Amino acid sequence: MTKLRAALTQTVSRPIRGLPPERIREANLDHHVRLIEKARKAGARMICLGELFPAPYFALEKDEKWLAFAEDAADGPSVSRMRETARRLGMVVVAPIFELERRTGRRYNTAVVVDERGEVLGKYRKLHIPCGKNEQGEFAETFYYGRGDSEPYFPVFKTSFGTIGVAICYDRHFEGVVRRLRENGARLIFSPAVTFGAKSRRMWEMEFLVDACRHRVFIGGSNRLGAEKPWGQRFFGASYFAGPDGEKLKNLSRDPSLVVAELDLALLERPDPSGWDLRRDERPDLTDPRR
Repeated sequence: MTKLRAALTQTVSRPIRGLPPERIREANLDHHVRLIEKARKAGARMICLGELFPAPYFALEKDEKWLAFAEDAADGPSVSRMRETARRLGMVVVAPIFELERRTGRRYNTAVVVDERGEVLGKYRKLHIPCGKNEQGEFAETFYYGRGDSEPYFPVFKTSFGTIGVAICYDRHFEGVVRRLRENGARLIFSPAVTFGAKSRRMWEMEFLVDACRHRVFIGGSNRLGAEKPWGQRFFGASYFAGPDGEKLKNLSRDPSLVVAELDLALLERPDPSGWDLRRDERPDLTDPRR
């Protein structure tokens, strides 16, 4: 397969006033299943949902009540629903959840990759966990979960539609993340995110384009769009796919909560049209911090 239609969601959580955690999760699962169905009708065979998609972005505050959203990454309610949906529609689904590891009781920000048969291929745990604030609000993620601690740190997942990797939100800022995923075989990298603020908005337009061009890979960045209750925090959306020549791919979706693009994977096997060969001409003895 040289042409692949892939999709991203960009949506806020469903209204949550007065609902217990299980009802909030159920409402968000229903909403995302409908978006996955729309993406499939548009020809997509692969979709990445937003960071922590079954819940509102609770890291805007520190409150232990949100810990109840953590669930098992193998057979919790969110993964179980995504497995059924992936199997029914014949799609690969990247499902980022708030994970509770039963054995240790530790919590992680985790993306579970489900293939078109409904089988879990594996998971990626966010490696870089932010804690700070900007002019719009706080992001206290270290209060809720720790950094990924399982090897390999940069797994890739071989699917029927291509080999993919995942870099969750804050991971995208760190040198070497896209490089390692590309070296490990990823041809498409998904970056589900929840991001806001003026500097983040500026960098969002640049980082994926530069990394996709530098490493000759496709990158899909998903961000929430709109104001989310109960805090009223506004997320800027702007989700898109970046191609290996540093271009934004055309969005084929008319639904503002969905981005669909056609990826020409054959481009990754052709010489760079610029004449550059960065992998060949790099001086790792001077530039690679691992050496």
